[in-house]
Amino acid sequence: MNTVAILLSAFVLSFVALLAFIWSQRKGLFDRRSKGAEVIFASGEIGRIEEPAAAPAAQHSLQGATDTAGVGHATRTDADELAERARADASTAPLVFFMFACAIAWLLAASAAGLTASIKLHEPDWLVQQAWLTFGRIRTIHLNAVAYGWAPMAGLGIAMFVIPRLLKTPLLGARYAFVGAVFWNAALIAGLGSIAAGINDGLEWLEIPWQIGILFAVGGALIALPLVFTLVNRRVEHLYVSVWYMACALFWLPVLFVVAKMPGLHQGVQQTAMNWWFGHNVLGLFYTPLALASVYYFLPKVIGRPVQSYNLSLLGFWGLAFFYGQVGGHHLIGGPVPEWMITLSIVQSMMMIIPVAAFTVNQYQTLQGHLSALRWSPTLRFIGVGGLMYTASSVQGSLEALRSMNAVTHFTHYTVAHAHLGLYGFVSFVFFGAMYFVMPRITAREWPYPWLITAHFWLVSGGFALYFMSLTTAGWLQGVAMLDAARPFMDSVAVTLPYLKGRSLGGAFMVLGHIVFAAHFVALALGFGPNRDQPALFRQLFRKAATA
Repeated sequence: MNTVAILLSAFVLSFVALLAFIWSQRKGLFDRRSKGAEVIFASGEIGRIEEPAAAPAAQHSLQGATDTAGVGHATRTDADELAERARADASTAPLVFFMFACAIAWLLAASAAGLTASIKLHEPDWLVQQAWLTFGRIRTIHLNAVAYGWAPMAGLGIAMFVIPRLLKTPLLGARYAFVGAVFWNAALIAGLGSIAAGINDGLEWLEIPWQIGILFAVGGALIALPLVFTLVNRRVEHLYVSVWYMACALFWLPVLFVVAKMPGLHQGVQQTAMNWWFGHNVLGLFYTPLALASVYYFLPKVIGRPVQSYNLSLLGFWGLAFFYGQVGGHHLIGGPVPEWMITLSIVQSMMMIIPVAAFTVNQYQTLQGHLSALRWSPTLRFIGVGGLMYTASSVQGSLEALRSMNAVTHFTHYTVAHAHLGLYGFVSFVFFGAMYFVMPRITAREWPYPWLITAHFWLVSGGFALYFMSLTTAGWLQGVAMLDAARPFMDSVAVTLPYLKGRSLGGAFMVLGHIVFAAHFVALALGFGPNRDQPALFRQLFRKAATA
């Protein structure tokens, strides 16, 4: 398969997506009225906050901050719908808990590897006695532990929780997803082991050997089966926008992975084109839809208010589907690839401003007048920051695709900072917030130490701010130095050293935040810590559903 064939395939997929959009409009799957935004609420639930991660006093303050106090008591219909929701939660609880536990384990492993790699950039003689601890291997271990461990396990766990709720149908076939998750994690263990041993396929984001990749494919297919079964047997007609984001993410990932990992399919320059087609699309067409779906579900649920413009949410979804496919080509500016391909990538990168603007305006309008809710809601605090980082990373990425700016930032730490802004500042922050919401629902316990949530937030947000600013500054200075023909190459290295130390310091704070998060997760799971005054909202319903 050559480059033209890859681009043609992407065009065909976009055309099919357009036909699907037209069909969905004719069938009424996308309700243009505001009612489409209200389907995530039970009858009589609009106007009431839902924040299981907050202490009772904070919940009261949150209710006041959203100006929704004084709403009448729930009706009988409301109670029935809540019971149905509790049954959906009970059907997913063991599976979601397992995926979250795996996600946190990989987060800690990736954090340790990432901090080690960061320190090595300014302390190159540190930990060089073992081959697997050299920079080339430990950095690759960090990337793959994040890309195939933390992010997918967290994102898919959230999808398993949200989709049955939105479809008002208990999860069907959860055992298949359990087996799939076991295969997936076994594949990752084997893949990281092969990287540590110096065996890999030599392509960024695709280092794990294709023989092990077969296990990923099998595991991913098994994980997707319950969601397909539940979708087919759903009890609702309208599909909320979060369902479309999550369902398409589960469709796009296997297409990307199978095409990228097929042995012998790509050679030479076309392999390079494929590499960045996959590397960029796995972020934009897998992690990003899962994170955006989470924002569109949890933000309205927390404040008890439907998303301001449902039409904008649909525009954001289809804009992502239409424009993201060829964005990754701008990483090959100056490389031995056709200029038209680079130009196409730059154009699509700039067009991404449309769905990003739709999302940003929509979230701002939804939160307008209620920004004080960020103070009281742990879920909203993480998701709000994550949403801002999505806007920032997307705008930065579009500008970085321009040839004039790319000439400075290419091959520098600036690009590394941008990648972390997207996958950590946006995706990981949203997943943190969603997990704080979900865990009390699937364990019927509240987070025992609210101050640890606050500590986690400030450690990771402050640490990441230092991390990002240090690396961005280092990258820009590095690029300027490399463009100056009068300066030796080593000047471009020396100028980055103070900022690389700042990066490591910021990374250390982030790692500490992850340890706090993991310790709090274990305390919640095992029932450690003080008992809170109020049980989780659905605790009794959850117990009844579990024993039904």
